[in-house]
This record gives sequence, C-alpha cells and structure tokens, in this order.
Amino acid sequence: MAGAPEVIDTLLVPGGVPADFRFAPDAHGIPEEPTPDAVPGALDVVRELAPRASRIASICTGAFVLAALGMLDGRRATTHWAHCARLARRHPRVRVEPDALFVQDGPFVTGAGISAGTDLALALVERDHGTELARRVARWLVVFLQRPCGQAQFSVWFRSGVPATPGLRQVLDTVTLEPAGDHSTSAMAARAAVSERHLARMFHDEVGTTPARYVEQIRLEAAKLLLVTGDESQSSIARRAGFGNPETMRRIFRRNLGVSPRHLPQPLPHHGHGSTGLGSPVEPAPVDRRRPK
Repeated sequence: MAGAPEVIDTLLVPGGVPADFRFAPDAHGIPEEPTPDAVPGALDVVRELAPRASRIASICTGAFVLAALGMLDGRRATTHWAHCARLARRHPRVRVEPDALFVQDGPFVTGAGISAGTDLALALVERDHGTELARRVARWLVVFLQRPCGQAQFSVWFRSGVPATPGLRQVLDTVTLEPAGDHSTSAMAARAAVSERHLARMFHDEVGTTPARYVEQIRLEAAKLLLVTGDESQSSIARRAGFGNPETMRRIFRRNLGVSPRHLPQPLPHHGHGSTGLGSPVEPAPVDRRRPK
C-alpha cells in the first residue's frame, strides 16, 4: 500500500458502513453489517498491512473485518452490543464476549461501540507511555481515564432503565451513588414514601427485579470496579461496596460470577514506554507477509 510504513506499531480498524453499501434492516430494524464482499477495500488494506503491525485493534464493527480475514479464529473478541450475535453467528470460530467494553487476546484488541474506542485508546496510551500521560490525555478529552476492559457495555443502572415513578428513581440513584449505605427494604420504602409491599411492586413493574436483588447487583458492580482499578484490600473493598466483610463479598461473587474476587480478571498490565501490545511485551514485528498468529 503506497505511503504506508514498513513497520507499524498499532493498526487500527474502525467500524462503520461504507457509503456504497446496500443493506436491509433485520427483524429488529437494525441494519445488517457489511459482509466480506461488501467491503473488499477494507479487507485488502488490512490483509496487506496486518503483517507489518505489532498490534491490531478494531473499533465497533471493525471486528467483522478481522473476523472475515480469519484473524480472530479461536480468539476472544467483542464488538458493538447490537452486532455481537451476528459476529458469533457469521464467525463461529470467534469467541464473542458481548458484555465487555474491549477485549485483548494476543496482539488483537477489539472494542465495543464508538465511545468504548476512547476507553481502548486510553488503555493503549497508558500501557505504552504510562498513567500520567494517559491522565493528561483523558483530561483534555474531558473523560474518565478509562473504564476497565472487563466492565460491561451496560451497567446495572442502564440495564434497569429509567423508572417512571420519581420516588423510585431517587431510590435507585441513591443506591448507585452510595452502595455502602442502608438499603434495606424498609429504608428504601421510607425513602420512596411507600409501603414495603408497594416498593416491591414498583421494582417488579418498573425495574424488573426485587429491591434486594437490585442492591446486590449494584454492590457487585461497585466491588468489581474497585477490584480492577485500585489496590485496596478486600476488606476495604467489601466495606466500600456495601458487603460489610470479605466473606459475604466472596459468597456473592461465587453465586453471581462463579469465581471469587481474587480470580476476577484484572486490568492488563502496564509495560512502560516503548512496549507494544496490551499483554506481555512484544518485540517489534519483523517485516514479512505472514498474518499475525
């Protein structure tokens, strides 16, 4: 490809639908993503440039290009939530993880929707150039440093939707902002100025779960975030997340996730300036025409 460097540190494959792509909405009204035949230009470019790159990343439906070239076969990957099922269906050899902002497997990093591309990019900056520079970039972008790669594309709060009843919305907001607070059924009912029975009906009708289950999921999400973004003790995290003690936190982790907090996937390690890749340090790739393994 004319003008492309012979050695590439990071090759980024964006998502999107080309202007000349013809599509029909599926049963849910969501346009079908480009098939390999629909984006020959993208396939040809990535096929040519990939062997020169030490690291290959995709954003949103860019994962379909990598999958179509067989680069994600046998690997974990993600894409925008609306396209995860199609990615898995069209490329069954790809281990699609629909509930992740971005996924790293070897030299390949695949991101979810467009905003998750910011999280992925900041993660690359931090791994290559350190936390301080990543923080400076994040400040200029007016965003958080980054959400951890294992965080879900949708939090409990978003999955629950916005309740129509103002009192219930206040209850949900309080639980989300203060997971360690008193969120017993009686306390939440008093906060919403309703009976405990009526609170249970409101949760069932507007949130789709029970008050206790909602509180548990919020606390679980808070604990996961603290575990992957800090270095506090499990006792401290259990208190801050509202579990009270590590044993309760371990029990709830096992029941919901099948693993203990100690075995929760951790953020990818930082290897300092000059490193390539998000995982183990990778030597600069030799210039050849082989597809990355």
